[in-house]
Order: sequence, then C-alpha cells, then structure tokens
Amino acid sequence: MIRLESVSKVFNPGTVNENTALRNVSLSVREGDFITIIGSNGAGKSTLLNLVSGTFTPSAGKVFVNQADVTRHPEYKRARYIGRIFQNPLLGTASNMSLEDNMTITYRKGFKGPRISLNHAMRAFFKERLEQLDMGLEDRLKDNVGLLSGGQRQALTLLMMVLSQPELILLDEHTAALDPKNAQIVLDLTMRFVGQYKLTTMMVTHNMLHAIHYGNRLLMMDKGEIILDVEGEEKTTLTVDKLVQKFHEIRRRTFESDEVLLSETE
Repeated sequence: MIRLESVSKVFNPGTVNENTALRNVSLSVREGDFITIIGSNGAGKSTLLNLVSGTFTPSAGKVFVNQADVTRHPEYKRARYIGRIFQNPLLGTASNMSLEDNMTITYRKGFKGPRISLNHAMRAFFKERLEQLDMGLEDRLKDNVGLLSGGQRQALTLLMMVLSQPELILLDEHTAALDPKNAQIVLDLTMRFVGQYKLTTMMVTHNMLHAIHYGNRLLMMDKGEIILDVEGEEKTTLTVDKLVQKFHEIRRRTFESDEVLLSETE
C-alpha cells in the first residue's frame, strides 16, 4: 500500500545546521498493517510520518502509494486518502466552530456522491456516531469545539478522521498530551475504530508497552534509520527488556531515552 524506497531527509543542507533526519530508509506497509513505531527523541519517527503524509518532500528516494509515485505530491493531495492525528489535541479541530460544523466539513471529505448539507438526517447521523465516544457529546452538537476538554477533542478528532474514510491513518503520539485516563480512552477508541473500519495504521509512541502490545508489527528507529522491524511470533514474545537488549545488540550502545524507558511502568 505504502512503499518508501531509499528515502532520506536532510534539513538545512550545506549549512552549519545541516541535520540528516532520515537516512536511506526503505519500508513497505501492507494493507491492514498496524505498525507501532518506537525510538528516542530525534530518531526520525515524526519525520517518517511527515514524508508519508507529504508534509515534507524527501531529499532523496521515492514514496509510492498503491504503486503510484507520489514523491512530489503535496500534503493536501494525499489528505484525500490519509488521515492524521497529532500529539496536540487542538490541531485536529476548529475551535471557533461547532461540533456539527466540524463534522460536516470532515464528512464531506470522505463522502462519495452528491454534495451533502447539514440537515435533520445528518444531525441524527452525527449524534449516532458521537454516542460511540460515550462522552455525552451527542447532546452538544451546537457547542463550539473550543469548550471541550483535550481528551474530548482528541476523541472527536479520531471520530472525524474515521468519518472521512481514509485508506491510511498516521497517529503521531496522539495520546501523549493527555492525562492517563483520557489517554487510555482515546487509545481504546483507536483500537475499536481500527478494527471496525479495517484501517491501515502507523502509530508513533514513546511507550514501549504500547508499541509491544498494540498492532501486528513494530519498528524501532535510531538516528534516522529503521534498525528493527518485527512482526508475528517474534513480536508477540517481545518484552521491554528484550527490546532494550535488541537495541544494544544492534547499535552496540545503551538505549538512552528516559521518556521511553520510564513509560514502561505506565
């Protein structure tokens, strides 16, 4: 479904601030894959998602979607079939617009047919979908999204993304800014929607337990490279200790990321 061929990304090339964020990365994402991506800060995780989404253009290499070369396609073109949620809950919705207006805009993106308009039937449809969140938002259709909590906004963003019918979803530490209770609620909703709508998924996380427990495939990144790609029985038998040991065996140095290592107790 998604294929990266020898992709690199260099920021500020030829200057004293030159930084190679990704170096010669090749990756194939199959339809139906749920890939978790782990690594310390600066490993290249978000840059990888940015290249898939079209936010960045690679300095070298090519990006393919369903066999089509989309390397030079801008983000807005790829947004037709790629949904993305960021760490900041404020980024996925328009604060000064109502829930129903936010949902209408998103639904139009994924609707295949005549242009839709907000009417009684559409409001009933939105209420039905909002009930899935179990947050009481189905009774707040006319409230501005800016009145919602961070957890409610991230859950709403997740639902809106699903309504747009994407082929691939990119989750960039989408629970990291939430308190533990709301983070788990959003993660549970994520798993439900991924299964219900059979979504191909790439999820960046700083939580090793989440990376091991969720999905069918795990990538570990370091210094702009994918150093580990495991799935199947090898993934199901992973533990945090085994993952850290694998890093040491591959890189011949200690895994040093307090944020990631501390999260193993969450």
